[in-house]
Amino acid sequence: QGQLVESGGGLVQAGASLRLACAASGRTIRRYTMGWFRQAPGKEREFVAAITSGGGTISYTDSVKGRFTISRDNAKNTVYLQMSNLKPEDTAVYYCASTFRTDYFTIRLSEYGYWGQGTQVTVSS
Repeated sequence: QGQLVESGGGLVQAGASLRLACAASGRTIRRYTMGWFRQAPGKEREFVAAITSGGGTISYTDSVKGRFTISRDNAKNTVYLQMSNLKPEDTAVYYCASTFRTDYFTIRLSEYGYWGQGTQVTVSS
């Protein structure tokens, strides 16, 4: 059923920017809502951002609003997360995922059925 692979993570200083990418192979993401989630040590996995299949609906968790931008390029079968003004509290493994349903928007973790392996983002003070 294909695979999602995240890339672009790394170690940066506070205030820096990173762009994460999530490339899908073996399946098309064209009709799926795509989301980014993150999990910090000792914490539950949490919602970060999501975007509908056509990009018409976008949602962010409050802590990243104004700093992160989610986008997608369906022709490249890829979704992105542009992160700016990174803070130490953004440190986490970042995962991308697609929903079970096509053309369906949700930020609920349980509605996402296909997950990547994650990419580490570490922000130092």
